Amino acid sequence: MPRKARRKSKTGIYHMVLRGINKQVIFEEKEDSQQFLRTLIKYKEKSNYTIYAYCLMGNHIHILIKEGEETLGMAMRRIGASYVYWYNWKYDRVGHLFQDRYISEVVEDKRYLLTALRYIHHNPLKAGIVEDLQDYQWSSFTEYSLENEKIVDIDFILNLFHSDRRRAILRFERYHQVESERKCLDVNEISRMKDSEAISVIKNICNIAHSTDIQKLDKERRDKYIKEIKEKGLSTRQISRLTGISRHIVLNV
Repeated sequence: MPRKARRKSKTGIYHMVLRGINKQVIFEEKEDSQQFLRTLIKYKEKSNYTIYAYCLMGNHIHILIKEGEETLGMAMRRIGASYVYWYNWKYDRVGHLFQDRYISEVVEDKRYLLTALRYIHHNPLKAGIVEDLQDYQWSSFTEYSLENEKIVDIDFILNLFHSDRRRAILRFERYHQVESERKCLDVNEISRMKDSEAISVIKNICNIAHSTDIQKLDKERRDKYIKEIKEKGLSTRQISRLTGISRHIVLNV
């Protein structure tokens, strides 16, 4: 069945989401998130896109982006291929990392632009990772609130709030204190699971007494169970730590 053509934004602005394949965690360590942000910066010059917001979550990425000289599809292929090459090299793995192609929605008016921006920044709050947006390291929120511009074009958005920069930031922060009832493009986030909960998941799926007993299973059954465990939201690091199975094996199952 042919893929449905993407709707073209009249403004060139899109809210897009890139997801890990099979709900896989795509940012295992701090270095991984840093590398992805470096990749965004690298291709800004080549593809000439503009980013208004971003948020890196455990198994997916939100970006509010305006097309430049290249199409969004071409730019995302560059970004994805570059990061996957690095990720596979680092973790000694092969194959796909992202699920199919990215998903996106058009942003064609000021109201929805700000709604999508706030929705993206609120992801860590919804996932229960932080209680204050200032505390989340992997979103563009602090680039605005602290005027610490690295990746996003803060001028364009802040000028929508007020021409005076101090007042604009105050209004920007107040705007983010209210949760919008309007839903935006999203995926089902994988919640970070406590070790005690993760151990119960492993034991129930594998029907074993102790989480490390999975090592005693034959390879076919072990790999089948690891896939099911990963789909429940456990990270590679957590599975390896709780089962004693090497990260290399868990990553490549």
